[in-house]
Amino acid sequence: MIDTPYLEVDVDRMTRNLASLADRARSIGVELRPHAKTHKCAEIARMQVDLGATGLAVATIGEAEAFADAVEITSCTDIFIAYPIWPTPAKAARVRALANRLSLRVGIDSVEGARHLGALLGEQRIEALVEVDSGQHRTGTAPERAGEVAAAGVAAGLDVVGVFTFPGHGYGVGDTRRRAAEQEVAALRTAAESLRAEGIEPRVRSGGSTPTIEFVGDPSYAGVLTEIRPGVYPLNDAQQVEIGACGFDDVALTAVATVVRSEPGRIVVDAGSKILGADRAAWATGHGRLLDHPDARVVQLSEHHAVVEFPAESASIPRLGDVIRVVPNHVCNAVNLVDELVAIDGSDSRWPVIARGRNS
Repeated sequence: MIDTPYLEVDVDRMTRNLASLADRARSIGVELRPHAKTHKCAEIARMQVDLGATGLAVATIGEAEAFADAVEITSCTDIFIAYPIWPTPAKAARVRALANRLSLRVGIDSVEGARHLGALLGEQRIEALVEVDSGQHRTGTAPERAGEVAAAGVAAGLDVVGVFTFPGHGYGVGDTRRRAAEQEVAALRTAAESLRAEGIEPRVRSGGSTPTIEFVGDPSYAGVLTEIRPGVYPLNDAQQVEIGACGFDDVALTAVATVVRSEPGRIVVDAGSKILGADRAAWATGHGRLLDHPDARVVQLSEHHAVVEFPAESASIPRLGDVIRVVPNHVCNAVNLVDELVAIDGSDSRWPVIARGRNS
């Protein structure tokens, strides 16, 4: 028996999630490039590649290096750093080294950034995608200026092959996901035309997030996206349940915790923010959920305590010493807090979180 708390993966559920989206991507004619910052595990990456993923997306050079080092497990030799890198000479050297080991793409989102990256990479010709802002207002140039950035990239020696966006504002309730998906496709369509106006064919038009991929098959998407980059979908989390992107039956990762205090309508477990993560969106109804008690809510979170409240009509609640499964709000953050995942696959395998903490 493993001492709690720890993160556990239901491999059967995860495999179902992986196969379902891989089939969907094939059926609608888009490539699937999962964002590996969610799971950070070579074993999960290998399953995604085996099911037809064209490669992986990552957030940092460090994550790319971790998966490049694990190529014998993952069989993945195609990585996109979906981030507008502003490299130091040391980071540029790392990018060049990666490009010598595998097929590498990077993000750019400004004329200055494209010129700076190209100058530091020298004669190393690397593929780049122009990031555009589709409504999240984080990184990304205005879609109508994508061609200007792309032209600067080409002049700086980059091989600009298309555009990408992240509809991160699709995290929300109501019709938030659909509206974000509509803005995503509109931004990519405008950005693609902006590149064409500069004589650059955007053969890659990359988007998609776990909250918005439900709408990728809509007629309005036809001919716009060529690639999707969802990250959370293999494992899912409480946020995805609350916004309607999945159900509890689709949640494949939980924090296994022990009840350390129990009283009517309320328990405390030994999984706090150092295992669950501290994320809580403004629209979230708690700091996490219980997989086997969907109506319960984590109402208070400390470093090593989670306080869970149950509705008054609950017939029974877990007792002192019971082991329960808590669904983190944000799986990406939870995974980054542990060294390994316990895979429930008949042999309780341990999967190292190889890209944990690779933030630069």
